[in-house]
Amino acid sequence: MHLSPLLVVLGICSSSWAAPVEQQQQQPLAGTRKHRETHGAPYTPEHRDPYDRKVDSTGKKLHPLPYRNGLGSSVLGPRNRDRERQNPDIIRPPSTDHGGMENMRWSFADSHIRIEEGGWTRETTIRELPTSKELAGVNMRLEEGVIRELHWHKEAEWAYVLEGKVRITALDVEGGSFVDDLEKGDLWYFPSGHPHSLQGLAPNGTEFLLIFDDGNFSEDSTFLLTDWLAHTPKSVLAENFRIAPEVFEATPKNEKYIFQGREPGPIDKEIPSGSKGYKKSRLNFTHKMLAQEPLNTTGGHVRITDSTNFPISKTIAAAHLDIEPGALREMHWHPNADEWSFVISGRARVTIFSGKGNARTFDYQAGDVGIVPKNMGHFIENLSDDEPLEMLEIFRADKFQDFSLFQWLGETPRKLVVDHLFATNPKAAEKFLKSIEDAEKDPIKDQTFIEDEEEHKEL
Repeated sequence: MHLSPLLVVLGICSSSWAAPVEQQQQQPLAGTRKHRETHGAPYTPEHRDPYDRKVDSTGKKLHPLPYRNGLGSSVLGPRNRDRERQNPDIIRPPSTDHGGMENMRWSFADSHIRIEEGGWTRETTIRELPTSKELAGVNMRLEEGVIRELHWHKEAEWAYVLEGKVRITALDVEGGSFVDDLEKGDLWYFPSGHPHSLQGLAPNGTEFLLIFDDGNFSEDSTFLLTDWLAHTPKSVLAENFRIAPEVFEATPKNEKYIFQGREPGPIDKEIPSGSKGYKKSRLNFTHKMLAQEPLNTTGGHVRITDSTNFPISKTIAAAHLDIEPGALREMHWHPNADEWSFVISGRARVTIFSGKGNARTFDYQAGDVGIVPKNMGHFIENLSDDEPLEMLEIFRADKFQDFSLFQWLGETPRKLVVDHLFATNPKAAEKFLKSIEDAEKDPIKDQTFIEDEEEHKEL
């Protein structure tokens, strides 16, 4: 598939810089000779790059400095070099950035960790990231046999298993019981108010990402079984369960939250199937996302899970992206919800366009959360030319929706496109129209290099 010169200008072509900044050695760039006419190593006064190409400062072990095309200067004061290397486009923004956009990035590494017996939890909510208005995220670890106690909450819960194995239990509104064992790449979804529990399984327990459909959610404000019983008169407990109140002297005086439990056996041995009131839920609270047949693109793979293939998930839709080295999640926007993204592995560059001439670029790596407000244009570029990028795009919506800039322009009357973009340059217009002849949507575009030097001279 051909990519348009417009997209090339916006940064699809990448440079590969092997020299550390101190050497100030010019390295060759992919593309035409004209594209290779840059000067100096990145982040030096001599460096010139009119196309704002990406620089993988982490992968290349470079120290970003605020130099750009002859402007800027060095940093004399205190520096956090590790943070600067993680955020090269904050230290030296592309020349296309403009305006005062709010922060759209947070790292779970900066979130407070609540440490419990055999596990921990940390969260990213509107309190940590004020732009995280529609969704909140929780990262949780449970060792083998460790239980996240029986509980429920006002918000619906969606989860992606990052590592290990976990057993979930749930009850539906008709009294149907659900128990399932999940592993890496699997999902679960509990509607608002549905009681449930989680337990790490052998051999190493589990770690997962929880998503709640309200940015104001707090993991500390859930309704816990032990907490409720501890704050209910024992006489009422006795009446409710038809046993002597003395029995409840043995129950916990405070919430347990996360605690070491006994190793569970096979599901069919654990469920109380012999109970007169037991019945199996007719609902399916789980889904195997990574087992889905992916949408194969020129630059990676996409798996989309929403209410069309996971019917119970009425408030959360998601896409799992595998973006190959150097590839681009194409320029697009989402019309029905804010995007809450989570990087599982790799490094990414994202520029968000908010209208009125405002745009800002952010860099992300494993464990980072990114926000893109509804309808704001953006792309996701794999910063590395060597390592893949794996991430989740998550939305407070029942369906996944996006608009492709490439597809839109490819299906718009040609004269209208030219009059907007290339009214004064017929040759450029001709080449652009040729590039969008195939208007088929390609959500992840492979890395493309422009080879025709004469084509550039003509323009």
